[in-house]
Amino acid sequence: MTARIRAALERVAADLGAPGAEFVLERPRDAGHGDLATNLAMVLARPLRQNPRQLAERVLAGLGLPADVVARTEIAGPGFINFWLAVDQLDAQLQAILGAGAGYGRHHFGTGKRVNVEFVSANPTGPLHVGHGRGAALGDGIAALLEWSGHEVVREFYINDAGVQIDKLALSLWARVREAAGHPAAVPEGGYHGAYLQEMAQALLDREGASLAGLPEAEGVARCRAHALQAMRVEQDEDLRVFGVRFDVHSSEQALYHAGRVGHGLEVLAAKGLTYESEGALWLRTSEFGDDKDRVLRKQDGSYTYLVPDVAYHIEKFERGFAHAIDVWGADHHGYVPRMRAVLKALGYPDDFFDVKIVQLVKVVRGGEEVRMSKRSGEFVTLRDLFEEVGVDAARYFFLMRRGESGLVFDVDLAKSQTEENPVFYVQMAHARMSGIFRVAGRDPVSVTGAATPEALPAPEDLELLKKLGAFPEVTLRAAEEREPHRITGYLEELARVAHGWYHKCRVLGEPPAVEHGRLLLARAARQVLANGLTLLGCSAPDRM
Repeated sequence: MTARIRAALERVAADLGAPGAEFVLERPRDAGHGDLATNLAMVLARPLRQNPRQLAERVLAGLGLPADVVARTEIAGPGFINFWLAVDQLDAQLQAILGAGAGYGRHHFGTGKRVNVEFVSANPTGPLHVGHGRGAALGDGIAALLEWSGHEVVREFYINDAGVQIDKLALSLWARVREAAGHPAAVPEGGYHGAYLQEMAQALLDREGASLAGLPEAEGVARCRAHALQAMRVEQDEDLRVFGVRFDVHSSEQALYHAGRVGHGLEVLAAKGLTYESEGALWLRTSEFGDDKDRVLRKQDGSYTYLVPDVAYHIEKFERGFAHAIDVWGADHHGYVPRMRAVLKALGYPDDFFDVKIVQLVKVVRGGEEVRMSKRSGEFVTLRDLFEEVGVDAARYFFLMRRGESGLVFDVDLAKSQTEENPVFYVQMAHARMSGIFRVAGRDPVSVTGAATPEALPAPEDLELLKKLGAFPEVTLRAAEEREPHRITGYLEELARVAHGWYHKCRVLGEPPAVEHGRLLLARAARQVLANGLTLLGCSAPDRM
């Protein structure tokens, strides 16, 4: 029903002269405002220069929805249109859910579009921390939403394996190797002090022998660099694998240089007249495209700034044929976003080609006190520490409960608790309860088929649950369009609340045959939608808890 109403609204918007208008059709928080509400009239008011309430009347006049779809409508407030769905459509909604099964809530607006989602992209200088974990959950959640809407998605990890931080990593490991072999050594200023480097140094000595520590420094550091990069990449990949995150492509900063992509990027910029020489340096004309000043590409000493490989990397993404490049960046990169937008605008790329999702810091709390570090890292809470303590499902779900750009307090005690206060436990328990109904009945959910008349779902709680289930496609549509997985967690918690209430108030087994059958169908539909939502988040949908 929701899809039919949305299609009618889109048609009316086009008829009124605003094709492609972006509007909301969703379930109101207040049930007194109907089953669905839209802001279409208010969206159209400005471009059409008309009063939104009068526009709402024109929208309603043009919808042409029969009474067996929408029982009644009203115009509310400044121009909202509220819809009450016809009861006769309830069985059709049930059949739509059960017929689509694991595909319920999917869309096709992204069909034919290739999208690159680059996320995590941690420096290979240490274990992944909880901030990386939040970025991993967000990037994977965005990729899943885009796949659900028909996009061809490539998940990508960019390895920052060149530059000063890698030099410091190599020197730090060399110091630990020398130290472990009994030679005087000290970690360089700004180097890495975590216990993981001591572990790495011992593993390297065990493999190559104590003579390694006696090599000339340049050779020893080079071996440490190669070993550290390989070891950290293996560890990070394993942590992400256990965390349920996969990547289709791994790109490397070093590889950009070796493959000539950096030189190619500079040639592309020069060919468009975007670079110039001044004061012995090479500059990029970003100030003409929204940046606050021009940016240096090549410094006076001949070395490149960090902007150069980043620009080359995004040119390479565009040339790979992606319609959109979505990057998930840490909060410390927030100021870098306008700079990259200016560069890509200067190159003539579409405005919607490049999108950045910012991930704010994570504060881990246990027993009401902030947890600042792990013994192994010496500086921060590692992702592995977290998901080994609370579980992968809880970690992923908690990371996705808030917008990425909002700060997150991760309460370890709450994430481990098996109570209604724990949102992921609450949602998974709703799925387990729906599954338990079929276990007690001795029936496979998929064996429950057929129709449900309005008389088969006599309680208000029956209708409330069914209407909440019917809102799922609209939620997934908005979440995919806005690239916001937190919309799914919010919906699942609302659905779980309604499902738990229905479970307690509406008996299923032992009711008159028509009611028992109707509620079994409803339980099967609820179980399916809960599973679909949890799957989108990368979480499991357990049948028992």
